Amino acid sequence: MAKMRPTLISLACLLIAGCGGKPDDDAQLNALDNELAAMNDGSPTRDPQLREALAGQIMVDPGLTQSANANAVRPPNRPPSDQVPSMPLPVDPVDPRTLKSAPAASRDCPECRASAGAYTLAAKAGQQAANAACLSGLRYSAGWAQRLPQALAPYPGAQVAEAAGNDANNCAFRIVSLRTAAPVAKVIDYYYTQASRAGYSAEHKMDGAQHVLGGTRGEAAYMVYATPRDGGTDVDLVVKGG
Repeated sequence: MAKMRPTLISLACLLIAGCGGKPDDDAQLNALDNELAAMNDGSPTRDPQLREALAGQIMVDPGLTQSANANAVRPPNRPPSDQVPSMPLPVDPVDPRTLKSAPAASRDCPECRASAGAYTLAAKAGQQAANAACLSGLRYSAGWAQRLPQALAPYPGAQVAEAAGNDANNCAFRIVSLRTAAPVAKVIDYYYTQASRAGYSAEHKMDGAQHVLGGTRGEAAYMVYATPRDGGTDVDLVVKGG
């Protein structure tokens, strides 16, 4: 009768007292030692079932991989965004036939270059030295957009993005940021028409895509920054007095 090959269970039994049967001779002990050594050093074992269990390829069902850990907490597919989708801009209601054309723009526009480095509305307003004293008491509220002088009120139908003001110490200071569907040229013509009718002076400058319209009336002063964006115009108004 052929001698049976030792399995893992039989090998373990030989190492545990009380599992039955002593080794017959030194040759059997040497065979056992060789078998254990072969298993410990990674050599293939003679037990076909054990060899198949250790070396066989793991089978994976591709159809179930997507459902694994279905209830696990997983990161989002893309980084979260803190951007709030903007509402569609209302249709521009201003009739261009009611507007006067602003004077041709001067290409020397230090205000444009300075505003390029201003990341906040207050920083843009602070570029004029006369506004420095009023910036310290600035208060933010959308209500300040409704307290602009009538001639320099928000462009009709525009969305107000940010507004601030200060009435302390006779500042009568307003800064407002808004967006409109009107093109830049029309925005400049609108404020030129409004300001000139109210007795303000007007000077038009540009640098690249940005336009600036500014002027004074006595102690009062204003600046209109207009920059094209996404089929409309970003407008920043800086007004003191008036």
